[in-house]
Amino acid sequence: MTKTQTISMTTAGPEASASTAQFLTPVVLGLQSLAVNGKQAHWNVRGSNFIAIHELLDTLVANAQASADLAAERIVALGLPIDGRVSTIAAKTPPTAVPAGFTPWQQIIVAVISDMDAVIADVQTAIDGLDETDLTSQDVAISIKAGLEKDRWFLSAHLAE
Repeated sequence: MTKTQTISMTTAGPEASASTAQFLTPVVLGLQSLAVNGKQAHWNVRGSNFIAIHELLDTLVANAQASADLAAERIVALGLPIDGRVSTIAAKTPPTAVPAGFTPWQQIIVAVISDMDAVIADVQTAIDGLDETDLTSQDVAISIKAGLEKDRWFLSAHLAE
C-alpha cells in the first residue's frame, strides 16, 4: 500500500489561502465565462467593423483565458482546489449580455463591455478584500484588472463618436 503525504506548497497560512480562494474564485469563473461568451460574440459579430471587432474579440478571449489561468493557479499554489467546470461557471456567474445569434457589431461591443464590467467589479472586490490578507494575490488581481481595462478601452473606442 502506498502512503500519500500532502505538503503545503506555500508559507501562507490557511486563513490567507481561504481568503484568496474566496476572492479569486469569482474572478476565475467570471473570466472563464467572459472567454466563452467572447468567443460567441467573435463568431456572430456582423457589420462594417466586422474584421476589427472579430480580431479584437479573439484577443479579449485569449487575455481572459490567460488571466483566469493566472488567478486559478494562484489559488492552487496556496493549496486549495478550483472548480472551473462549465456547469459551475453557469451556476455561479450572471447571465451574459451577449446574444445567441448574428448581431451588429455595435450591439456586440455593448454586450461584451457589460460582461466585462461584471468581471471588473469582481476583480475590484478581490483587490479590496486581499489588501489585508495576501498582497501577492492582490498583485495578481491588480494585473488582471489592468488587462481587462485595456481590452475594455480598445472595445469601447469603437463606439466613440
